[in-house]
Amino acid sequence: MKIIGVGCGPGLMTEQAIKEVRKARNIYGSGRAIELARPFLTASASVKSIDDFKALHKLPQDAVVLSTGDPMLAGLGYLTGEVIPGISSCQLALSRLHIPQSRVAIVVAHGRGHEKGMQETLEEVRRGKIVFLLADPKFDLGELYRRLAGLSVPLQVSLCENLGYNDEKITTAPIQSPPVKSADLYSVVIGNF
Repeated sequence: MKIIGVGCGPGLMTEQAIKEVRKARNIYGSGRAIELARPFLTASASVKSIDDFKALHKLPQDAVVLSTGDPMLAGLGYLTGEVIPGISSCQLALSRLHIPQSRVAIVVAHGRGHEKGMQETLEEVRRGKIVFLLADPKFDLGELYRRLAGLSVPLQVSLCENLGYNDEKITTAPIQSPPVKSADLYSVVIGNF
């Protein structure tokens, strides 16, 4: 099995990922991942949308599984097989904001552990790290902002929406008047930067 990162938006697949997708015969992925890889899919490939992510371990050995962003950032990199990285939302956000990755702690609260994600974010900010938070539409950003404001340290927040897409939007503001989310596909960069 191969797990291939298709990038977090259009045009963000690596050459290696493109080459592997073009060779693949049995391709599986979410609807979004398939759309990102669509320009490189061949007519002879069998492409199937993943309906049950818990059954991925039952896929055939020659399966190619598409993962949005990078499989090792809250993706499908936990599956057994070769992992081919993609351009992640973290990489793209930090490059847009000119923040070195070495200054950043990554917190994942996407699809699981919202309270744990809040606690990890607060802990990393207290340590002086810049946090890249990958969250989902149900994550309570207002509550996180309230807790961060209570730390009484100088912080700014960059809300990164639809990274890599035509309607990409990055809004940066101090924690006292943080940006308001308008899209379901987003990440947040928090810290003193």
